[in-house]
Amino acid sequence: MRLLMLVICLFPIISYAQLDLQLRKETPSNPKWYESFSIRGYSQIRYNRLLETNPNLNCEQCDRSWGNNGGFFMRRMRIIFYGQISKNVYFYVQPDFASSPASDRLHFGQIRDAYFDIGVDKDNEFRFRVGQSKVPYGFENMQSSQNRIPLDRNDALNSAVSNERDIGVFFYWAPKEKRKLFSSLVNDGLKGSGDYGVFALGFYNGQTANNPELNNKLHVVSRFSYPFELNNQIVELGVQAYKGKYVIPRTNLSSGVKYNSDLNYTDERVAASFILYPKPFGIQAEYTIGRGPQFNKVTDSIEVKGLNGGYITLSYLKKMQKQSIIPFIRYQYYNGGKKHERDARSYAVNDLEIGAEWQFNKNFELVFNYTISKRRFEDFVMQNNLQSGNLLRIQAQVNF
Repeated sequence: MRLLMLVICLFPIISYAQLDLQLRKETPSNPKWYESFSIRGYSQIRYNRLLETNPNLNCEQCDRSWGNNGGFFMRRMRIIFYGQISKNVYFYVQPDFASSPASDRLHFGQIRDAYFDIGVDKDNEFRFRVGQSKVPYGFENMQSSQNRIPLDRNDALNSAVSNERDIGVFFYWAPKEKRKLFSSLVNDGLKGSGDYGVFALGFYNGQTANNPELNNKLHVVSRFSYPFELNNQIVELGVQAYKGKYVIPRTNLSSGVKYNSDLNYTDERVAASFILYPKPFGIQAEYTIGRGPQFNKVTDSIEVKGLNGGYITLSYLKKMQKQSIIPFIRYQYYNGGKKHERDARSYAVNDLEIGAEWQFNKNFELVFNYTISKRRFEDFVMQNNLQSGNLLRIQAQVNF
């Protein structure tokens, strides 16, 4: 009897202990800082001199190892620190240890991204991004260089924002199901752009990444990009525009060139995007028009002039067990200025690229890119400069 009474008395205590233990298993404790903090990165090594026909053909915006005296070149060496440090706060910091401020100065460390996302609802459908990050203008500009198939971004849209980034505040909105789709388009190897919202609105300095503000006048940008499933395919349609006043740094002026006394120039563009994700056949196309600073060799001056251009990329994704191969062809055209180059250099670009990306596994891939190029690029010192040529470019990329 005493034994029975003891069991009856101890039963609630034992039951409560078991329940408490079960709740402890089911209810996670507050994560440590290192449990919400991740590190990843990638590196790209290139060689551009195979089958080269014109060593004077180059592209300052694309790759400083194009042309004469180019050899093996470390294009990117990036380590990314990121994490959801609380339910509504996310951070992302990406330095690049292969920055090249000049053709004879390589492998400098420099910040590419450094921002915080602040969510204002329980699902973070509405969020503000504060810091240095990509300006939401153009699909290929948003697309990470780790995922993009062609070795360089197209001239037309990328000339809008050097290094695609600036310091500012950007508002993003996307329903949670669209945020999941944006993420899957990258994780599934379909070359997505990442999650930059269905709708974006931002204010930023306008002098491009790692440069100080020079006129106390902010640029404004807005973007709408909507992905949706159509039968077995996924399509994304987008439109974007920005407007501001760009100040040409005096260090980018040649002696003798004519320019506005305050160095302020109208800088405005609009662009449309169409993406058919490769399942297995893919199409990626964008086109932009606008106005901006551009060198005019007739008047030896920097003037506000019209610009236009775009590209179309066709690709085919073939998966083979753990490997995949993506042959592609891209044509691009651009007629306009590049505000961040010397004297807002004037460009006329016609390029055809044929190549393939071979992914051996998730950690290593090779890209072969044969380029047929015709480029006119002129400033006050370098006038009547038309260069044509072909070259085979190879890139090895390691993801870690």
